[in-house]
Amino acid sequence: MTNLAIFDLDHTLINADSDNTWPQYLMQKGVVDAEFVRMKNDKFYQDYLNGCLDIDEFLQFQLAPLTRFSMEELADMHREFTQAFILPHISPMAKMLVQSHRQTGDELLVISSTNEFIITPICHLFGIENIIGTQLEIGENGRYTGGYIGTPSLKEGKITRLNEWLAARGETLQSYGKSYFYSDSKNDLPLLRHVSDPVAVNPDEVLLQEATEKGWPVLNFM
Repeated sequence: MTNLAIFDLDHTLINADSDNTWPQYLMQKGVVDAEFVRMKNDKFYQDYLNGCLDIDEFLQFQLAPLTRFSMEELADMHREFTQAFILPHISPMAKMLVQSHRQTGDELLVISSTNEFIITPICHLFGIENIIGTQLEIGENGRYTGGYIGTPSLKEGKITRLNEWLAARGETLQSYGKSYFYSDSKNDLPLLRHVSDPVAVNPDEVLLQEATEKGWPVLNFM
């Protein structure tokens, strides 16, 4: 049977947090109020690390700037962002991990709480086409509205979104021989406990403790 290899993105496949660095890029570009955005961005990132992020409040903050630009403008901005903030933080070991699963014929999937606009081009750098991120609403004018669709892929929401993805393919997790999930964060413990083969990557203290107690493999790509 084919195996399913699921990857978190931030601090797992990349040694950075794309959700956190995108506002930094916008500040550097001078298209947002730097003082306000820095304050809010730092607060939300700390809330995420502490496991108490208000996802609705965060998404309202994170998605608002997207409404000001066309899709073409955003694509150009994303290329600049990737060059400056993402490419320097891609670990060769992470690329080797993805390639090892690809070579054995495993199905590859990224599930991230970060929105699909940010993560999709980054996932393509790894040759991964199956991508689940927080879905963004597009208005009749062809621009992002600042809203999101469905369940944000955070904490238990990752299981919900995974099950939706599997159902759309006429599958369940049991359709695969093994289900791997690689993550760095305690926020991903629900999905790590849900798969057959959880792996901690660059783990925070809470995840490292659980991985140690349960005998999960621990990888460090930093």
